[in-house]
Amino acid sequence: MQRQHQALAIAALATLLASGAHAQDSAKARAPKGKPAAVSGADMKHLIEDSFSSRGPVTVEGVLNQDGMQLACSQYPDRTKVPAKLAKKIEAAELKQVKYPAEDKWLGDWKEGEKVAQNGRGMQFTDQVGGTNGGNCYACHQMTKAEISFGNIGPSLYQYGKLRGNSQEVIKYTWGKIWDSSAYAACSNMPRFGHKGILTEAQIRDVMALLLDPASPVNQ
Repeated sequence: MQRQHQALAIAALATLLASGAHAQDSAKARAPKGKPAAVSGADMKHLIEDSFSSRGPVTVEGVLNQDGMQLACSQYPDRTKVPAKLAKKIEAAELKQVKYPAEDKWLGDWKEGEKVAQNGRGMQFTDQVGGTNGGNCYACHQMTKAEISFGNIGPSLYQYGKLRGNSQEVIKYTWGKIWDSSAYAACSNMPRFGHKGILTEAQIRDVMALLLDPASPVNQ
C-alpha cells in the first residue's frame, strides 16, 4: 500500500511538472519581448485542474475556492510582509467569525487533548470522508517534556497555562487562537481549526484543557 501511495505521488508530481512547463510556455508566448514571463492566476487554475483529481477529503474545489482571508494572504507568501493596515483588517474580520463554546464550557479533558495533539491524521487523500481529524500540534510546538519529537515552526507551549494563568482574558484568547489563528495574527501558518471544521468543539475543549489545566503535563 505504501508503494502504491509513493507511485501515485510520483505520477502526480510528474504530471504537475509537465503541466507547469506548459503553463510557463504559454506565459512566455504572451510575454512582451525582453520581459520575464508571469504565470497568471488563470494559468495556475488550469494547472491545478489539469493535474489533480478529487480523492477522499481532498478536493480540487477545496484547493481552488479560497475565502477572503486566503485570497488576501496569497498575495504575501511571507506573512511578515503583510501591510499593517491589511493585517488589522484581516484580523478584525476573522475575529468576528470566532464561535465561542456553548454554555460557557471552555475546558474538557486534557488526556483527550493530548491524543488530539499527537494525532496527525485527517483531511488527507488517504483518509475517510467524515473521519476524525487530529490537531498534529507537536508538528509545530513543544508542549510537554515527555515528548522529545516536536517542531519549532510555532512557539513553545510548554507551561502555557502555568506562565499565563487562567483569567477569562487568557481563556478567551486561547480559544480564539485555536478556532481561527488569523484573528490574532493575520495570515498565520497555523490552521484555522474551528473555522475550517478541522476540529470539533469538543476536541477544542480538550486541547484547551491540555494547555490550561494545572494537572496537564503541559503545565508541569
